[in-house]
Amino acid sequence: MLKPFLCAIHRYPVKSVAGSGPGEAVVEPWGIAGDRRWMLVDAAHRFVTQRARPRLATVTAAELPDGALRLTAPDMPPLTVPVPQPGATVTVEIWRDEVEAVPASGAAAEWFSTYLDVPVQLVHLDDPAKRRPVDPDYARPGETVGFADGFPLLLTTTASLDALNSLVARGRHPDEGPLPMDRFRPNVVVEGTEPWDEDEWQRVRIGEVTFRVVKPCGRCVITTTDQRTGHRGKEPLRTLAGHRRFGDQLVFGQNLIPEGTGTLRVGDPFEVLARRPRA
Repeated sequence: MLKPFLCAIHRYPVKSVAGSGPGEAVVEPWGIAGDRRWMLVDAAHRFVTQRARPRLATVTAAELPDGALRLTAPDMPPLTVPVPQPGATVTVEIWRDEVEAVPASGAAAEWFSTYLDVPVQLVHLDDPAKRRPVDPDYARPGETVGFADGFPLLLTTTASLDALNSLVARGRHPDEGPLPMDRFRPNVVVEGTEPWDEDEWQRVRIGEVTFRVVKPCGRCVITTTDQRTGHRGKEPLRTLAGHRRFGDQLVFGQNLIPEGTGTLRVGDPFEVLARRPRA
């Protein structure tokens, strides 16, 4: 059998918009370098995502060498957004967290507001080392995260996606499958494991970096959104509800917290270092 390896890396500079698939990426204590350091907020400074604005799926954000963003979207002129200079912050809300962030340029706010047809503002997380602690129920003291939903990295496996797609094919909406991995917006994708084996992982190594596997990832309506068009269907939530319900969550993938820093490269070996005791 093929030895497990890292087959893809994904970085999303702006929360909930399309990102890139680099061949390598630096792991920082709070996640992939450059991942989800920017976020949109509404007039009340509450985070805006594809959950309410599925059209965000059709926006692409590319990180430039100096950290600036290059934004593109259908029927919109490209826009380069510089990293805002250190200065006054605004308090933004993401889930139950209040986080200090630096507003981006007015041009960025106008660009996104025009595309979404609703007033929004783009903000930047200037200091991920201290702005947002990870949920203390799962984290060690001092561990932080950027604008990801809750944890520094998300891992998925190709074997589990294949298994899920087999279930979708036998379900009520087979025409919606097979689903691509981009529906789940992972940071790292592993190939060569058994389907759903990640449910038992407690600690893993990818290349030179080790991670704690802290929590299954509960899935939301974003997974039903075609990441090329922004159109929505029923899957995979309907199938996950029948086969992958853990308590009150529909689960696909695992959340990771790095135990150190280093560089990940596509092709890196993957190893399970510890497993959870069987119930």
